Amino acid sequence: MTSNNDNYVKWFRHSSPYINAHRGKTFVIMLPGDAIEQDNLSNIVSDIALLNSLGVRIVVVHGARHQIQEQLRAKRVASQFHQGLRITSRNDMDEVLAAVGSTRFYLEASFSNGLPNSPMYGAKIRVRGGNFITAMPLGVLDGVDFQHTGKVRSVDKNGISAALDAGAITLISPLGYSATGEIFNLSFADVAIQVAIDLQADKLITYNDDGPITNASGQQYRELTLLKCEKFLVEHPIESRSNTYFSLRACHRACDGGVARAHVISSNEDGSLLKELFTRDGAGTMVYRDNYETIRHAHADDIVGMLNLMEPLEAEGILVKRSRELLEREIHCFTVMEKDGVIIGCAALYPYSENSAGELACVAIHPDYRRDGRAPKLLTHIERQAQKMALRHLYVLTTQTAHWFIEQGFAACRVEDLPMERRQLYNFQRRSKVFVKELEKG
Repeated sequence: MTSNNDNYVKWFRHSSPYINAHRGKTFVIMLPGDAIEQDNLSNIVSDIALLNSLGVRIVVVHGARHQIQEQLRAKRVASQFHQGLRITSRNDMDEVLAAVGSTRFYLEASFSNGLPNSPMYGAKIRVRGGNFITAMPLGVLDGVDFQHTGKVRSVDKNGISAALDAGAITLISPLGYSATGEIFNLSFADVAIQVAIDLQADKLITYNDDGPITNASGQQYRELTLLKCEKFLVEHPIESRSNTYFSLRACHRACDGGVARAHVISSNEDGSLLKELFTRDGAGTMVYRDNYETIRHAHADDIVGMLNLMEPLEAEGILVKRSRELLEREIHCFTVMEKDGVIIGCAALYPYSENSAGELACVAIHPDYRRDGRAPKLLTHIERQAQKMALRHLYVLTTQTAHWFIEQGFAACRVEDLPMERRQLYNFQRRSKVFVKELEKG
């Protein structure tokens, strides 16, 4: 007869490969404000502390939407939202700071718990924070001024890494600070995603209270490729967008930015974090990039690989020469195709401020992969990006590859058809031919 102790020994032995695999890795954990109010919080904190004690480098980004809402309601202030984001007025900032601050202090106290006969006994967890997030105003969208609601401008990844190197859990609140000393209310999901991308985290883990993520037949999704995750998001109309939608969207954005794995787990299920990380079947839903071959947004570390692709084509006059400095400034416009960690393709999308138009530029594919359909696949990805940006016309200028673009559905047009801001930059000595493709609504 098998005893409970025997089952425990068996489970512990089976978990040891995962313990070895996770040691020294960096995980960014999204903890929404709703989860902080749940009875299960003490177990969540204990599980995060256990990861820390096993050598996992932990960044916790907490939310406070629920707490802010309660704080404003107590002051009889009606909250206003647009596109799912709170409009934060200057008059609301005192309540926002009070709500975020009290939530943060409560979490720090929870990580400090070390009573005998508790999971945290002897843990002596160190929690570190700071002004790691530089923010800027979100500005005016759709005619709506978001005032003191901001967006992430930069992440102090060196400061965060120093805290992680010291063995501390880094706790980041949904606030950012500008160079002028202003404070902005941020989306905690946006903060977590950018931190995960900039740190090149091994995992993004987000807690969700909607229950398992299932298909139409009620079958739980255990894994979703980046493409399948995108399809799931597209198929769910805006009126049904729940916490599940926003959790999966965060996972998709993180993986699209270079994070290898992202997980959605239940904040209601005791031990969901440990089950997801230390058992074969897991407990939630994992979103992952295909490490074999993937298409994703470019980042600074890709520039050397991109230059290796572009320089031979620049020498042949197929591409316009771009310096490393220019690529660094324009890296946000680039998409790369990666195979086994090697950049095998790249392309850029430059949106124009007029005529709902954009330009496809700098399409480059490694010579070994030019006959395998990679270029059309990369083009399709760029077109989807353009559709999401509500662009209707995609222009391309070329000197030597006109026939290929015609085969992909582009039609010849005149230089005079280009949007004015691009027409003024046209190089008449290069005499590039101009093509345009009409895009369907995204």
